Amino acid sequence: MDSTRISKINRLVQKELGEIFREQTSAMPGVLVSVTSVSVSPDLSVARVRLSLFPGDRSEELLKSIKASTKQIRYELGTRVKTQLRRLPELTFFIDDSLDYLEHIDELLKK
Repeated sequence: MDSTRISKINRLVQKELGEIFREQTSAMPGVLVSVTSVSVSPDLSVARVRLSLFPGDRSEELLKSIKASTKQIRYELGTRVKTQLRRLPELTFFIDDSLDYLEHIDELLKK
């Protein structure tokens, strides 16, 4: 499949999931969920979604609740992109710890 099409689908899914998480977390003060990247497989069957979760000490708990509501999130995503995508990929969520890794590298370089 064309890589331009895949990158457009990645951006579409990232944008819509970001909106979904913004709406869901508006009721929970002090919690921020950002979609840092989305990688959709070439056959559009699986989407790997990397999330940045704040606060960091509750990230495992938040990820567990997000994984528990994956079906609801996928349904909401499907209602938003039903005119753009014929086939909606399965969603798998991961914590994006690249910012923590960068901070760790900076601390090591300062020493």
